[in-house]
Amino acid sequence: MTQNVYKQHDHHSCVDEALTRARRLCEQNGQRLTPVRQRVLEMVWANHKPVGAYDLLPKLAEEGFNSAPPTVYRALDFLLDLGLIHRISSLNAFIGCNHPGEDHPSCFFVCRECGKAQELDASLMRSLATKAEQDLGLKVEQQMTELMGLCPACQKEAS
Repeated sequence: MTQNVYKQHDHHSCVDEALTRARRLCEQNGQRLTPVRQRVLEMVWANHKPVGAYDLLPKLAEEGFNSAPPTVYRALDFLLDLGLIHRISSLNAFIGCNHPGEDHPSCFFVCRECGKAQELDASLMRSLATKAEQDLGLKVEQQMTELMGLCPACQKEAS
């Protein structure tokens, strides 16, 4: 079950779980979770808000890491390739994956007010992709759905 980011929870456990899964996945795939890759992953998981690559640069520089854009993009590409993070296209930003190592379509709800993003169960989207493949004879290779609106807390504030 995916953690509901819009409800009160121990966010440290989210980050800890993400790092544990990342280490396991790297080990299984013969990859290294270098210090800069780990730090980028921690920063992506910092608060359930999608983060852009250029938002990471100043913090990395402050912490003594090489903060050149290619370094950050290589770390993000590594994390994307391993399935540890997702890219939210409409925001050109990144968010942690709740199901790393599992092949699954991406589906997100992003609150337009507070900016928090929630990964959603995309089984309906998978069904739609399968139907499109059958009906149209095509092959879906990637699927990402992004829903925007107001989370429960921001709805309350708006009323």
